[in-house]
Amino acid sequence: MRRYETIIIVRPNVGEDEIEAITSKATSTIETDGGTILRINDWGLKKLAYLIKKENQGYYVYLDYAGVPESIAEIERIFRIDDRVLKYLTVKLADSCDPEAVKEQLAQEEPVPASDEEDQRDTESEIAEEEQAD
Repeated sequence: MRRYETIIIVRPNVGEDEIEAITSKATSTIETDGGTILRINDWGLKKLAYLIKKENQGYYVYLDYAGVPESIAEIERIFRIDDRVLKYLTVKLADSCDPEAVKEQLAQEEPVPASDEEDQRDTESEIAEEEQAD
């Protein structure tokens, strides 16, 4: 299995449901062929550097996955047909990939959100410092 990343730019007037449908179609195609989705990020609405199909904004979606070349050809065929997709780009990151090892690595790299207790302790210590300064 190879590791790939795909960035999709969708028309800005498309709703969240349709963006989710485009993303789920791509992920289901990858998973049907035995691939694994490692990460999906919605980058949101961004201004484009130049007009693409008379649009100056686009909704960006980032997919990181392990799959086979046949599934890449299929999702790119689907993107070419779909009028809602302005542009897409797929890049091969590695010739061989162990999806489980990559998932563990990504989990370690992502920042862990602070718990409410830690936030509360930080706030209490800040208040105490301010009171001591007065």
